Amino acid sequence: MTYTVLAIPGSLRLGSYNRLLLANARALAPQQLTIVQYEHLGSIPLLDEDLEARTEGGPGVVKSLRAEVRAADALLISTPEYNQSLPGVLKNAIDWLSRAGPDEVLIGKPIGIMGASAGRWGTRLAQANLRQALTATESFVMPQPAVFLAEAAKAFDEAGLLVQDQTRQQLENFMSAFSLWIERMRAPLRAKAP
Repeated sequence: MTYTVLAIPGSLRLGSYNRLLLANARALAPQQLTIVQYEHLGSIPLLDEDLEARTEGGPGVVKSLRAEVRAADALLISTPEYNQSLPGVLKNAIDWLSRAGPDEVLIGKPIGIMGASAGRWGTRLAQANLRQALTATESFVMPQPAVFLAEAAKAFDEAGLLVQDQTRQQLENFMSAFSLWIERMRAPLRAKAP
């Protein structure tokens, strides 16, 4: 069975380490995963309930994101860490997606979290904050393994590929586990289908 995964980089920077990490994840993913990257995080306005009401569920960019999340079998989020937390733009997108109207697209959605940071501590705190926010949305966040890529400036070559075999293997193991996680979490949904 094949699965479509919507990959969301938590950084707006085009050359961000998290975009590079997602590109490497796509290259190392099992064949049954088709990974499509979301590119409009910076276009999403701040969550505003008045705007939500005026636009009947959010402006077009929010409705488009909701449709992409709804259509995907799973999400793969790669987040940087800013001031010991996740980026505001990523949290804002999750806040929009968690709203009830017209449907709650994050409930029961399998999600994998990873991250890259230029700092030496990786993205442990950002991922913990992200995991907490996603738990509130009733998503199925994969508990392990984890990818906390620290000192990311040294981790990629000029072509954007991971330099160390050990890091590549860790990411490949993560993607294999994520594929199994999606299969496990989606199985009850297939069983309910007519």
